[in-house]
Amino acid sequence: MSECTHNCSTCGESCSKRDPQSLIEPPHPLSQIKKVIAVVSGKGGVGKSSVTSMLAVLARRRGLETAILDADITGPSIPTAFGIKTRAQGGEDGLYPVVSKTGVKIMSLNLLIDDPSKPVIWRGPVIAGAVKQFWTDVIWGDVDCMFVDMPPGTGDVPLTVFQSLPVDGIVVVTSPQELVSTIVDKAVNMAEIMNIPILAVVENYSYFKCPDCGGEHSIFGPSRLNETADACGVKARTRLPIDPAFALLCDKGQVEDCDPAAMEAIFDAITQ
Repeated sequence: MSECTHNCSTCGESCSKRDPQSLIEPPHPLSQIKKVIAVVSGKGGVGKSSVTSMLAVLARRRGLETAILDADITGPSIPTAFGIKTRAQGGEDGLYPVVSKTGVKIMSLNLLIDDPSKPVIWRGPVIAGAVKQFWTDVIWGDVDCMFVDMPPGTGDVPLTVFQSLPVDGIVVVTSPQELVSTIVDKAVNMAEIMNIPILAVVENYSYFKCPDCGGEHSIFGPSRLNETADACGVKARTRLPIDPAFALLCDKGQVEDCDPAAMEAIFDAITQ
């Protein structure tokens, strides 16, 4: 080991004197953000954006100043769910988030490009840099709770978020399939390695409630929620059904009209 210079920013060694928060970036000087919750999964298509949206809707209904940082650069869906079609505006001091009809502050790449249908063909470090700029360059103002809608996997963006943002904890989203549960384990292990608390587990697409007989049908197999939550060591857990009505609200840009009652216990657990 080389002699210590007492300058951690230029040192690659891992030692007991290194500040574990040394990589955390400050937000924009005009932003005051009290709590940051990341919504994660190791696999795509399990409903991270749906869970993020419901949590944000609940936060606003509780009277909290709420924001969503859409970190899924190559597959952003938050603006569509909230019915936002206007572009984000900027000034001399930085970018301003677009505000939804109920007051949720949102920043997403789709709010910055001319044609949201065009693919974002960027390499990982560029994508990760854009996410960091959403934190450092956006004038969020006063925010009680920010939700970060994460991309799937354990690549550049999750690493950037966990290292650069003061994440208070994560909500893990999964579904009943064994394959999904196995992949989700990777995201959970990544969070544990980086000392990010796991606050709750949400099993999406857990069942379908028949509108005729009222019975619950496990379309994707039996629930693995308790098994997954126990492995994460968390008590806060919930099952979400396959809900065509909710999907329709998201498609219409009316997610703020949804009934997020199934997420209330999770919300209480992660914001206490």
